[in-house]
Amino acid sequence: MSKIKYLIFSAILMIPCIHYGQHTDQINSNRPGETMSAFSVGKSVFQIETGIYGIKEKHNILNYDANGFGIDMMLRWGLFSEKLELIADLQYQNETFNTKFSNTNKAALKQTVLGAKYLLYDPFKNHEKKINIYSWKANHAFNWNQFIPAVSIFAGANITSSNNPYYFSPKGEISPKLMLITQNHFGDGTWVFVTNIIGDYIATDYPSYGYVLTLTKGFNDNWSGFIENQGFKSDFYSDAIVRGGAAYLLNKDMQIDASISSSLKNTPSILYGGIGFSWRYDANYKEVRINLDSGSDDKAMKKAQRRANKTKKG
Repeated sequence: MSKIKYLIFSAILMIPCIHYGQHTDQINSNRPGETMSAFSVGKSVFQIETGIYGIKEKHNILNYDANGFGIDMMLRWGLFSEKLELIADLQYQNETFNTKFSNTNKAALKQTVLGAKYLLYDPFKNHEKKINIYSWKANHAFNWNQFIPAVSIFAGANITSSNNPYYFSPKGEISPKLMLITQNHFGDGTWVFVTNIIGDYIATDYPSYGYVLTLTKGFNDNWSGFIENQGFKSDFYSDAIVRGGAAYLLNKDMQIDASISSSLKNTPSILYGGIGFSWRYDANYKEVRINLDSGSDDKAMKKAQRRANKTKKG
């Protein structure tokens, strides 16, 4: 009797009768990693993710070193649909280059990208986890569906001004940037794996192609950590970078973070670390609900209740 009651109580807690939109109870920031998540911030939600970093660079062959700092900022705005997000990704960097014979400084917007992200497939949409009210083992069995990722695409444009010291051409250009994004939630949802496959500066003299892989773990309600591997290759510059860091949730709409990154080669070797802050404004957000058909679950619950009552009377 007690076992049946326990199963009934567990089933009541686990039946997912309502599916919510992409907006979450707590802020979901891309920081402090470099990957872009598959999900948007939510319709009518505005989010800013910004930070400052220091950078140290040394080239063993060209015999120079450089030190500087940078500021990056990503503006995210959910518009028209839960699936659509407009994005502005900006990065300013200021560096001093030192050689045996000279010291030079360069400072400019290293990156200006404007674009949009759209969710193509959401594995959680209209998904019901079937509850077996007779088997605890079945309810806690390994879920192979977690290997089905959410899939998004990003399409945007790199906007580069003329005589930009961080660009390979002295003339200003606008070039496409495309990205395929996947996102998996493993285990109890505290593990998140995000993949970005990137085509950058497409149709220019030096197109760049790369990837970013990020694994994030939520330790508790406030703390999370991540490790990341990034690689990119072009005829102008190629590199592989590893990074790690942590984030702390101040409240449901604010997050602070810190990270450190290092290149895997010494031509040049690059080491940089930074801190950041993310904030969202969701006062205009209206919750999106989709009622799921739980008729079969209701019938199973009633059947189990009748059986429990019969056992009690006996």
